[in-house]
Amino acid sequence: MSLDALRGFDMFWIIGADAIVQALHGMAQSGPTRFLAYELDHAEWEGFRFYDLIFPLFIFIAGVSLVLSLSKVLEQVGRAAAVKRLVRRTLLLFAAGIFFYGGFSRGWPGMRMTGVLNRIALAYGFAGLLFCFFKPRTLVAICAGLLVGYWALMTFIPIRDIQLTKDSLARLAEGAGDAKTAALLKAEGNPSMVKDSPAWAAAEKLFFATTNRVSGKFAPGLNVSDHCDFQYLPGRKWDDFYDPEGIVSTIPAVATCLLGVFAGLLLKAQVVPERRKIAYLIAFGAAGVALGWLWNFQFPVIKKIWTSSYVLVAGGYSACFLAAFYWIVDVLHFQGWCRPLVWMGTNSITVYLADNLVGGFGRLASRLVGGSVKVWCDVHVAQGFGELLVAVVGLLLAFLLVRFLYQRNVFLRF
Repeated sequence: MSLDALRGFDMFWIIGADAIVQALHGMAQSGPTRFLAYELDHAEWEGFRFYDLIFPLFIFIAGVSLVLSLSKVLEQVGRAAAVKRLVRRTLLLFAAGIFFYGGFSRGWPGMRMTGVLNRIALAYGFAGLLFCFFKPRTLVAICAGLLVGYWALMTFIPIRDIQLTKDSLARLAEGAGDAKTAALLKAEGNPSMVKDSPAWAAAEKLFFATTNRVSGKFAPGLNVSDHCDFQYLPGRKWDDFYDPEGIVSTIPAVATCLLGVFAGLLLKAQVVPERRKIAYLIAFGAAGVALGWLWNFQFPVIKKIWTSSYVLVAGGYSACFLAAFYWIVDVLHFQGWCRPLVWMGTNSITVYLADNLVGGFGRLASRLVGGSVKVWCDVHVAQGFGELLVAVVGLLLAFLLVRFLYQRNVFLRF
């Protein structure tokens, strides 16, 4: 139950709790609201905030879950059945990820082949296959190898000394006296979505004309991961020329899922007392956070390229959250408070897709308390209260949906 509650807690912030905090901050800016608003926004590049934990926490939880689910399948019907189930779930979740970003509606190359659900699918799939074929000690070595190997790739492989951002490319074109190309790069929207994009062609020309090589760079658009996406990732890129859920950065995401696998193996161990499990999770979590921040001095903590240091920091905090939920919910049996989170946790992907289909539960809430109702609240209650009301109602609608599904034992499984 603690695992479902933790998954629901994670989704709680994605589905609408962040909007409530931002609305409160808009109403009356104070020390607490400034702090919360800051933590509920992603770090621009380097650094770590609470909102940077949401995504890796979900992948970590997926790792814990696959231990509990696949262990039964392995014991009862064997490895072949477990692998079949794993592959089917991975493919369905990956397809849901493509659907989430519009599916075929935008045509090619406007389709996004990577994204949140796609990364979860790949991390879950690869970590699950490793779990099916290797013993825990070997998995630890593989996890360490993925983190160190990714660091080595990002640090030592030489790349062209060119930053793949619009501003940088435009400055480069201007410096070469090509004002037309500079204007083109500044004017067009996302060039990766446009067939035969002139801006993309101009960026390629500048890219391949660059002969100077550098290594050990981790700036936006100037690192191995982003350059790999520019050259090899098909379809739409989220950041114009590269993607935060790109090809190479999926490697450490698999390690994030394996950290969840280790936590799942610990929780499943019958010989370890419950309170010792909690102590181990907290100790491993604290060690991960400390090691991650130490590594930060050489390999910065950056979510958008999922650095190895970021994996350790996020995995450490995830282990601590799991320890807290496990202790409160499963050991102390203090469970009444978390039932709404369990509703959301058991149908997390469902509510995530539903939010996407309706354009956000906040948009649906605007049909009930937006417009004149929102204006009336702003005038007669407090400025900004209307936005807060929309955010609260949107979150309530999400909880009503998952409660409805939970009470009828309807669970969308991938």
